[in-house]
Amino acid sequence: MHSQVRWFFRCQAVVTLVAALIAGLALGVDAAVSAALGGGIAIASALAYVWRGLRPTGTAVVDAKKAFSSQLAAEGYKFAVTLLLFALVFKGYAQLAALPLFLAYAATIVVYWMALLRQH
Repeated sequence: MHSQVRWFFRCQAVVTLVAALIAGLALGVDAAVSAALGGGIAIASALAYVWRGLRPTGTAVVDAKKAFSSQLAAEGYKFAVTLLLFALVFKGYAQLAALPLFLAYAATIVVYWMALLRQH
């Protein structure tokens, strides 16, 4: 895995853990679990994107059309994983605290935009 991608996932994990810790200290265990689930959804959807968007094509030269198609498919995977995981969390976790869930998800998504701005 590329070093920038590893950096991205490390940052997402740290943001998720910090959000869960803050939510837990402020609002209790259910809020901490909810925040961890929100960050976990963001991380899992990013993993789906990376798995689909950055996998080798089998050819040495990738044209722009193939690259675009690969990124488009990766976005589709990311969206599907996000929807599925939110549905599972809302269906399966009765003590869900929605605000920590969504705040941690949003904070973890911000890491994605920071990674795009990061020069390396």
